[in-house]
Amino acid sequence: MVKWLGYFFLISGISLVALFFIRFILSEQAQKSALDEAEAKIQTYQGKIIKGTNSKAEEFHPKDYEAFATLEIPKLNKTLPVVEGADEKALDKGIGHLSQSVFPGKGEQIVLSGHRDTVFREFNKIEIGDLFTVHMPYGSFKYKIRNTEIVNEDDTTVIRKMGEEVLVVTTCYPFHYIGNAPKRFIAYAYPVDKVK
Repeated sequence: MVKWLGYFFLISGISLVALFFIRFILSEQAQKSALDEAEAKIQTYQGKIIKGTNSKAEEFHPKDYEAFATLEIPKLNKTLPVVEGADEKALDKGIGHLSQSVFPGKGEQIVLSGHRDTVFREFNKIEIGDLFTVHMPYGSFKYKIRNTEIVNEDDTTVIRKMGEEVLVVTTCYPFHYIGNAPKRFIAYAYPVDKVK
């Protein structure tokens, strides 16, 4: 009986490790595909912008689960896809854009969320003063982190009208927690300048 119990735990352990690696590989493939999709969307859309107008920014409306932009994080040497929506299906592809928030250049709160164990794996290295650049089909926008906070997972006060443009980037916290993390790490980044 003890021998069979030992085999059961061994097989269970191997199965869990295999599932982790399969999920990791599938996640990496989904992110790569979404990044390719976003970069193609940026190139195609930029070719249609009328010089000297902001009309394309106003007209821009991605579909649910569409990879439409990229988030560049120089500190981590990463460029990641941004996908419309913030549910599990969207977050499996990359960083989710909360549909109730606005897009860069529209003067209000922009909310981006990602998993700490996929797109934001090294987010513990992020500090005040670090930069984010959001590359949209209608232009690129640079933001500097001004402050951060840690809130409970069910704290919805983070999502609100702010009266100015603020990029709010969120992920689960603690960063190396096993299981569903009880808190959220929030970075508030403010516009530096419009890149192009």
